[in-house]
Amino acid sequence: MTPVHFSFTSAFMLGLMGLAFHRTHLLSALLCLEGMMLSLFIALALWTLQFESTSFSTAPMLLLAFSACEASTGLALLVATARTHGTDRLQNLNLLQC
Repeated sequence: MTPVHFSFTSAFMLGLMGLAFHRTHLLSALLCLEGMMLSLFIALALWTLQFESTSFSTAPMLLLAFSACEASTGLALLVATARTHGTDRLQNLNLLQC
């Protein structure tokens, strides 16, 4: 495994571990998701540059577009949660209450 592959794999795994184990605030969960998407985007972009294939050249841009949509949806949920519950702590959220 090259150092470049190791760094992107470790960045993705650190984001995944942060998402799994450090679930106190919704904002930290969103930041972990964005870190995971950023490492996937860079790895996919370098993969298409490495193989010099034109058929996969749109895949990083498509992933980046979906990442931007995910970020905007997450921020909208963060604002809505902060307005209704007064905080973004995940322990205060109860999905059974309407």
